[in-house]
Amino acid sequence: MLTNSTFLKDLVIHATDGELGTVDEFYFDDETWGIRYLVVKTGGWLSGREVLISPISMVRVDWQTKSLHLALTKKQVENSPDSSTHQPVSRQHEADLSAYYGYNYYWGGPFLWGPAYCPADLAIPSGVPTKPKEESADSHLRSSTAVTGYHVEAKDGEIGHVDGFVIDDRSWNVRYIEIATRNWLPGKKVLVSPAWIERVSWLESKIYAGLFREAIQDAPEYLVSKPLTREYENRLYFHYGRPPYWEQEAEVSLVGA
Repeated sequence: MLTNSTFLKDLVIHATDGELGTVDEFYFDDETWGIRYLVVKTGGWLSGREVLISPISMVRVDWQTKSLHLALTKKQVENSPDSSTHQPVSRQHEADLSAYYGYNYYWGGPFLWGPAYCPADLAIPSGVPTKPKEESADSHLRSSTAVTGYHVEAKDGEIGHVDGFVIDDRSWNVRYIEIATRNWLPGKKVLVSPAWIERVSWLESKIYAGLFREAIQDAPEYLVSKPLTREYENRLYFHYGRPPYWEQEAEVSLVGA
Protein backbone atom coordinates (compact mmCIF):
# COMPACT_ATOMS: atom_id res chain seq x y z
CA MET A 1 0.00 0.00 0.00
CA LEU A 2 1.23 3.48 -0.88
CA THR A 3 0.95 6.03 1.91
CA ASN A 4 2.16 9.58 2.42
CA SER A 5 4.98 9.74 4.96
CA THR A 6 3.08 12.34 7.00
CA PHE A 7 0.94 9.46 8.26
CA LEU A 8 4.02 7.82 9.76
CA LYS A 9 4.42 10.66 12.23
CA ASP A 10 3.13 9.65 15.67
CA LEU A 11 2.19 6.16 14.47
CA VAL A 12 1.88 4.07 17.66
CA ILE A 13 4.35 1.18 17.84
CA HIS A 14 3.22 -1.99 19.63
CA ALA A 15 5.60 -4.67 20.89
CA THR A 16 4.21 -8.15 21.58
CA ASP A 17 3.74 -7.18 25.24
CA GLY A 18 2.60 -3.59 25.12
CA GLU A 19 2.95 -0.14 23.62
CA LEU A 20 6.50 0.82 22.74
CA GLY A 21 6.31 4.43 21.60
CA THR A 22 5.57 6.58 18.56
CA VAL A 23 7.29 7.18 15.22
CA ASP A 24 9.17 10.45 14.86
CA GLU A 25 10.83 10.08 11.45
CA PHE A 26 12.68 7.52 9.33
CA TYR A 27 16.13 6.89 7.89
CA PHE A 28 16.38 5.94 4.22
CA ASP A 29 19.25 4.70 2.10
CA ASP A 30 20.26 7.43 -0.36
CA GLU A 31 21.36 4.85 -2.95
CA THR A 32 18.29 2.60 -3.08
CA TRP A 33 15.77 4.81 -1.23
CA GLY A 34 14.90 1.88 1.00
CA ILE A 35 13.54 2.83 4.44
CA ARG A 36 15.98 1.11 6.76
CA TYR A 37 14.78 2.30 10.17
CA LEU A 38 11.97 4.11 11.90
CA VAL A 39 13.10 6.45 14.66
CA VAL A 40 10.81 5.68 17.60
CA LYS A 41 10.33 7.85 20.68
CA THR A 42 9.83 5.44 23.57
CA GLY A 43 8.34 7.90 26.06
CA GLY A 44 8.54 7.54 29.83
CA TRP A 45 9.02 3.77 30.10
CA LEU A 46 12.52 4.01 28.60
CA SER A 47 13.33 7.54 29.81
CA GLY A 48 12.38 8.99 26.46
CA ARG A 49 15.16 7.14 24.64
CA GLU A 50 14.94 7.09 20.86
CA VAL A 51 15.47 3.67 19.23
CA LEU A 52 15.88 2.44 15.68
CA ILE A 53 13.32 -0.13 14.54
CA SER A 54 13.94 -1.98 11.29
CA PRO A 55 11.07 -2.92 8.97
CA ILE A 56 12.44 -6.47 9.28
CA SER A 57 10.78 -6.69 12.70
CA MET A 58 7.38 -5.41 11.55
CA VAL A 59 4.36 -7.69 11.45
CA ARG A 60 1.65 -5.36 10.20
CA VAL A 61 0.65 -1.73 10.01
CA ASP A 62 -2.92 -0.48 10.42
CA TRP A 63 -3.26 3.01 8.97
CA GLN A 64 -6.87 3.28 10.14
CA THR A 65 -5.96 2.93 13.82
CA LYS A 66 -2.48 4.48 13.35
CA SER A 67 -0.75 1.46 14.84
CA LEU A 68 2.20 -0.70 13.84
CA HIS A 69 2.87 -4.11 15.37
CA LEU A 70 6.30 -5.67 15.87
CA ALA A 71 7.56 -9.20 16.42
CA LEU A 72 9.62 -7.90 19.35
CA THR A 73 9.17 -7.62 23.10
CA LYS A 74 9.75 -4.41 25.03
CA LYS A 75 12.67 -6.07 26.81
CA GLN A 76 14.33 -6.87 23.49
CA VAL A 77 14.11 -3.24 22.46
CA GLU A 78 15.26 -2.04 25.88
CA ASN A 79 18.41 -4.18 25.71
CA SER A 80 19.22 -3.34 22.08
CA PRO A 81 22.49 -1.52 21.21
CA ASP A 82 22.11 2.16 22.04
CA SER A 83 21.43 4.32 18.99
CA SER A 84 22.38 7.98 18.86
CA THR A 85 19.92 9.51 16.41
CA HIS A 86 21.81 12.81 16.59
CA GLN A 87 24.81 11.37 14.76
CA PRO A 88 25.18 9.45 11.47
CA VAL A 89 24.41 5.75 11.86
CA SER A 90 27.55 3.76 11.09
CA ARG A 91 27.67 0.45 9.26
CA GLN A 92 29.23 -1.11 12.35
CA HIS A 93 26.26 -0.03 14.45
CA GLU A 94 23.90 -1.49 11.85
CA ALA A 95 25.84 -4.75 11.97
CA ASP A 96 25.56 -4.74 15.77
CA LEU A 97 21.80 -4.24 15.57
CA SER A 98 21.43 -7.06 13.02
CA ALA A 99 23.52 -9.41 15.16
CA TYR A 100 21.55 -8.53 18.30
CA TYR A 101 18.16 -9.18 16.70
CA GLY A 102 19.40 -12.13 14.62
CA TYR A 103 18.49 -10.52 11.31
CA ASN A 104 20.22 -10.97 8.02
CA TYR A 105 22.02 -7.97 6.53
CA TYR A 106 20.15 -5.85 3.99
CA TRP A 107 23.30 -4.73 2.16
CA GLY A 108 25.47 -6.68 -0.24
CA GLY A 109 22.78 -8.16 -2.49
CA PRO A 110 21.05 -7.43 -5.82
CA PHE A 111 17.64 -6.46 -4.43
CA LEU A 112 16.22 -3.61 -2.37
CA TRP A 113 16.89 -5.58 0.82
CA GLY A 114 20.13 -7.23 -0.28
CA PRO A 115 19.30 -10.90 -0.87
CA ALA A 116 15.55 -10.20 -0.63
CA TYR A 117 12.99 -7.81 -2.05
CA CYS A 118 10.93 -7.40 1.12
CA PRO A 119 12.31 -6.87 4.65
CA ALA A 120 10.21 -9.67 6.13
CA ASP A 121 12.31 -12.15 4.16
CA LEU A 122 15.41 -11.16 6.17
CA ALA A 123 13.94 -12.14 9.53
CA ILE A 124 15.51 -15.40 10.67
CA PRO A 125 14.59 -17.23 13.90
CA SER A 126 18.02 -17.18 15.54
CA GLY A 127 21.72 -17.35 15.00
CA VAL A 128 24.32 -15.04 13.48
CA PRO A 129 23.36 -13.11 10.33
CA THR A 130 24.91 -14.34 7.11
CA LYS A 131 27.53 -11.86 5.97
CA PRO A 132 27.21 -10.62 2.39
CA LYS A 133 29.88 -11.59 -0.10
CA GLU A 134 30.73 -7.93 -0.64
CA GLU A 135 30.85 -5.93 2.57
CA SER A 136 29.70 -2.32 2.20
CA ALA A 137 32.01 -0.08 4.20
CA ASP A 138 29.65 2.83 4.74
CA SER A 139 26.02 3.40 5.51
CA HIS A 140 24.12 5.75 3.23
CA LEU A 141 21.38 6.66 5.68
CA ARG A 142 19.65 10.03 5.58
CA SER A 143 17.02 11.53 7.83
CA SER A 144 13.60 12.12 6.28
CA THR A 145 13.26 15.26 8.38
CA ALA A 146 16.59 16.64 7.19
CA VAL A 147 15.85 16.05 3.49
CA THR A 148 12.37 17.57 3.68
CA GLY A 149 12.77 21.13 2.46
CA TYR A 150 15.70 20.41 0.13
CA HIS A 151 15.51 22.44 -3.09
CA VAL A 152 14.81 20.46 -6.26
CA GLU A 153 16.95 21.32 -9.27
CA ALA A 154 15.69 20.25 -12.70
CA LYS A 155 17.93 20.09 -15.78
CA ASP A 156 17.10 23.71 -16.57
CA GLY A 157 16.77 25.30 -13.16
CA GLU A 158 15.10 25.13 -9.78
CA ILE A 159 11.49 23.92 -9.67
CA GLY A 160 10.51 23.65 -6.00
CA HIS A 161 11.40 21.80 -2.84
CA VAL A 162 10.91 18.41 -1.20
CA ASP A 163 7.69 18.50 0.79
CA GLY A 164 7.40 14.84 1.77
CA PHE A 165 7.52 11.27 0.55
CA VAL A 166 5.21 8.48 -0.56
CA ILE A 167 6.19 5.14 0.96
CA ASP A 168 5.38 1.53 0.13
CA ASP A 169 4.55 -0.34 3.35
CA ARG A 170 5.23 -3.75 1.79
CA SER A 171 8.75 -3.25 0.45
CA TRP A 172 9.38 -0.28 2.78
CA ASN A 173 10.97 2.04 0.29
CA VAL A 174 10.39 5.61 -0.82
CA ARG A 175 8.24 5.15 -3.89
CA TYR A 176 7.89 8.86 -4.72
CA ILE A 177 9.31 12.21 -3.66
CA GLU A 178 6.65 14.85 -3.11
CA ILE A 179 7.66 18.18 -4.66
CA ALA A 180 5.96 21.48 -3.87
CA THR A 181 6.20 23.80 -6.88
CA ARG A 182 4.33 26.69 -5.27
CA ASN A 183 7.25 29.02 -5.86
CA TRP A 184 6.32 28.68 -9.53
CA LEU A 185 2.90 29.89 -10.68
CA PRO A 186 0.54 28.16 -10.60
CA GLY A 187 2.00 26.18 -7.73
CA LYS A 188 0.95 22.64 -6.84
CA LYS A 189 2.35 19.37 -5.50
CA VAL A 190 3.63 16.69 -7.86
CA LEU A 191 5.44 13.35 -7.53
CA VAL A 192 8.80 12.24 -8.89
CA SER A 193 10.25 8.74 -8.67
CA PRO A 194 13.63 8.38 -6.91
CA ALA A 195 14.72 6.50 -10.05
CA TRP A 196 14.68 9.86 -11.86
CA ILE A 197 16.94 11.55 -9.33
CA GLU A 198 20.50 11.92 -10.60
CA ARG A 199 22.11 12.88 -7.31
CA VAL A 200 21.55 14.35 -3.89
CA SER A 201 23.89 17.07 -2.65
CA TRP A 202 23.99 17.09 1.12
CA LEU A 203 26.32 20.09 1.13
CA GLU A 204 23.98 22.19 -1.04
CA SER A 205 20.77 20.76 0.44
CA LYS A 206 19.60 20.03 -3.10
CA ILE A 207 18.16 17.15 -5.08
CA TYR A 208 19.03 17.06 -8.77
CA ALA A 209 16.37 15.53 -11.04
CA GLY A 210 17.06 14.24 -14.53
CA LEU A 211 13.91 15.97 -15.76
CA PHE A 212 13.08 19.33 -17.27
CA ARG A 213 11.30 21.93 -15.21
CA GLU A 214 8.28 22.07 -17.54
CA ALA A 215 7.77 18.30 -17.29
CA ILE A 216 7.69 18.47 -13.49
CA GLN A 217 5.44 21.52 -13.47
CA ASP A 218 2.95 19.90 -15.88
CA ALA A 219 2.83 16.54 -14.08
CA PRO A 220 -0.52 15.33 -12.67
CA GLU A 221 -1.28 17.14 -9.42
CA TYR A 222 -0.83 15.13 -6.25
CA LEU A 223 -3.27 15.58 -3.37
CA VAL A 224 -2.36 14.06 -0.02
CA SER A 225 -6.06 13.90 0.88
CA LYS A 226 -6.80 11.45 -1.96
CA PRO A 227 -5.70 7.79 -2.15
CA LEU A 228 -2.87 7.22 -4.60
CA THR A 229 -4.38 4.84 -7.15
CA ARG A 230 -2.79 2.75 -9.90
CA GLU A 231 -4.77 4.85 -12.40
CA TYR A 232 -2.96 7.96 -11.12
CA GLU A 233 0.39 6.16 -11.28
CA ASN A 234 -0.25 5.14 -14.88
CA ARG A 235 -0.97 8.76 -15.78
CA LEU A 236 2.19 9.84 -13.99
CA TYR A 237 4.47 7.41 -15.83
CA PHE A 238 2.77 8.13 -19.16
CA HIS A 239 3.36 11.85 -18.60
CA TYR A 240 7.07 11.36 -17.96
CA GLY A 241 7.41 8.73 -20.68
CA ARG A 242 9.02 6.25 -18.29
CA PRO A 243 8.30 2.53 -17.74
CA PRO A 244 6.35 1.92 -14.49
CA TYR A 245 8.23 0.41 -11.57
CA TRP A 246 5.88 -2.58 -11.24
CA GLU A 247 6.84 -3.80 -14.72
CA GLN A 248 10.54 -3.43 -13.98
CA GLU A 249 10.20 -5.18 -10.62
CA ALA A 250 8.28 -8.04 -12.23
CA GLU A 251 11.18 -8.54 -14.67
CA VAL A 252 13.70 -8.49 -11.80
CA SER A 253 11.64 -11.05 -9.90
CA LEU A 254 11.62 -13.38 -12.90
CA VAL A 255 15.38 -13.07 -13.29
CA GLY A 256 15.96 -13.74 -9.59
CA ALA A 257 13.55 -16.69 -9.44
